[in-house]
Parts: sequence; structure tokens; C-alpha cells
Amino acid sequence: MAKKKGLGRGLSALMADVAEAPVEAVEAKGETAKRLDQSAPIEKIIPNPDQPRQTFADDDLRDLANSIREKGVIQPLIVRPVGEKFQIVAGERRWRAAQQAQLHELPIVVRELDGAEVLEIAIIENIQRADLNAIEEALGYRQLMDKFGHTQEKMAEALGKSRSHIANLLRLLSLPDGVQTFLRDGKLSAGHARALITASKPEDLAKKVIAGGLSVRQTEMLVKNEGKEAAPKPKTAKSPMARDADTVALEGDLSAALGMKVQLNHPSGAASGSITINYSSLDQLDDLCMVLTKPQSG
Repeated sequence: MAKKKGLGRGLSALMADVAEAPVEAVEAKGETAKRLDQSAPIEKIIPNPDQPRQTFADDDLRDLANSIREKGVIQPLIVRPVGEKFQIVAGERRWRAAQQAQLHELPIVVRELDGAEVLEIAIIENIQRADLNAIEEALGYRQLMDKFGHTQEKMAEALGKSRSHIANLLRLLSLPDGVQTFLRDGKLSAGHARALITASKPEDLAKKVIAGGLSVRQTEMLVKNEGKEAAPKPKTAKSPMARDADTVALEGDLSAALGMKVQLNHPSGAASGSITINYSSLDQLDDLCMVLTKPQSG
């Protein structure tokens, strides 16, 4: 059986020889394939059309361009040969800023990488950026899971993140697009958004949170009290649902498998019903989300 592919080498591994070996040492060993002073004309460097990050803030690029005019490009771009040109694997922001700074050549490190490796590294580079919003980071994790089959545990280990951090961010992707937009635009924090996940009308509550400038704790209380303003409906006596032995046994099997209390509501003779899973801690919720979002093999 083929061994499951792990996370790619990542930026730190790709740059290892840059960090560890000065130019003189490399030249002394005659390792011309890893020369650190290699450069290329800026017009021969092209962006990756599949770059996951499509938005580059103008203010940030101007600041970086000013720094480049003063100090030059300190960290080389990682590229791969494509015909007579070099396609950017990591460093498109530096390339864009260098154009603004009107540089004619840029330092590069050339790597032989296939398309899948380039995409994986581009996603990892974006995740490791400090200025990503929570939705962008969550989408990066989702891409790594969907395209490469990586688990939350594997990503946590390789990227130096906690599994709960990754799981919490992935849950944000279940929010409506409107709430995700508020989060992207900085109108809501990740803490606010997490509190809205269990709301029945998260977008309506999000607007209230923004309008009122509510704290995360206040948002949690708002979600907890959602719907309590409506007049209570009179309680009507309900006859207990008949539960056969097979349903009870299946509940027991599911509860044992998940380590959580499971309740099946399946009316006798019906073809449909509902299932309720009760978790007692955030760790259990993380485990449940991992089970439900685990990519199917095959």
C-alpha cells in the first residue's frame, strides 16, 4: 500500500540552505547549483496563476517598496523554471513591491517542483503570513485537507499550530457568507464569529453585534438568549415516542464509537428521523468535527 503523502517541505525547509550556508562556504565547496547570489531580470520572473492569495494591500506594497528602495530585497524569491522564465513559488509580494521600486533584477533560489508541490507551498506560505484574516487562514487549511488529504493533526504538527486552533478556524467556514465577509473586513473578530456558529440566525445577530460594539462575552450571551424575546408557546403534553430495541441498541453502538451521548429520534414505520449528539467539552467537539470532516479515501 502506498504511504500517505505528508505535508510538503514548506518554506523553512526550502530556505534551509540559504539560512545555513553563506555564499563563501558554498563557493568553496563548488556547489554552483545552490549559489545564493543567483539573480534574474525582473521581466523573466512571472507569478503563479494558481496563487491562492489574490489580494495584496496597496499600503503594504508601498511600504515594502520603500524598504526595498532603501535596503534591497533581502530574502530571495523561491522560483521554478518554466520554459525560459521563472515562476514564483514563494515571494510574489516582494516581486510586486520590487516592480514599484523599479528594480531590474531580483535574487532567486531555483527549485525543481511539480504543480502540486507549488500549490501546496503557496498555501503554506499564505497560512504562515501574520496579516491573514481568520477566514483566509481557514480556507488555507481547508485547501490542504481537500487537495492533499492532510489531517488536522498533521497540519498542526507541521505548521506549529494547535489542533484546536485549526479546528476552531475550520468551523468558521460553516458561517453564512455575510458573516464571513464581516470577519474578512475586520468588523468581527474570530472570537465573535465563533460565538455565532451555534446561532439560528447568525447574520442577524452579527449585525447587532457590530451596531452595538458588543464584546465576545456579550455576543455569547446574545446567542444564548436568542429567541427568548418571543412569547413562550403553551406547553402541550406529548406522548412519549415509541422506541424499539433496535433503535436503543444502535444508540448504544454510536455512543460507544464516538465517546459521546447519541440519541436517535426515529418514529416507528417512518423512513426519516433525526440524530442528536451531545458533547461535554470543546475537545469532544473538536474530535466530532474531525470525524465529520475527515476526507473519504477511495
